[in-house]
Amino acid sequence: MSDIRVSAWGETELGAVGRVLEVMRAPAAVLSRPADDVDPTDPGTLQLAADLVATMRVSPGCVGLAAPQVSVGRRVFCVDVAAHPRTRTSHGTFVLCNAEVVASTRREKAREGCLSVPDLTGEVKRATRLVVRGQLPGTGEEVVVTTDAFEARALQHEIDHCAGLLFLDRVADAHAIHARKTYLA
Repeated sequence: MSDIRVSAWGETELGAVGRVLEVMRAPAAVLSRPADDVDPTDPGTLQLAADLVATMRVSPGCVGLAAPQVSVGRRVFCVDVAAHPRTRTSHGTFVLCNAEVVASTRREKAREGCLSVPDLTGEVKRATRLVVRGQLPGTGEEVVVTTDAFEARALQHEIDHCAGLLFLDRVADAHAIHARKTYLA
């Protein structure tokens, strides 16, 4: 296991052209089932990684996307919080397979949204400092990501998707759920 920056892996290593896939909306059954582990070296996993990144890139405001959100019950997700205003730490665009939280501290409540729940946001309490272990697609190399703030929140959100959970499953009560605001240009 290495403690490298996940940005050492890049989209150019995928060897696959990402396709934009349809994003499932709640209550789609795939969103509430725990996903299966994947072989990160399998060509299908590489294609899925490319598809997730391509779909995230064309989705306005999207900072992460998990395989269950595109109707694939596998533990793979991508994250890129670099352009988000609440970002303090960013590892750029990366994809992790079979990721799990190995350490977390300092919980804080903040509002979250989700492409799979487009009309709502919710106040969710999550760790603000996080250590995640996962595997890189392509090589299968095990990596450790140490992060904080908004990137930590995004990682937990995507790991939850892989566990069959939506942010709605994490809100404290019905008063912590809000209609998403729409801003006219």
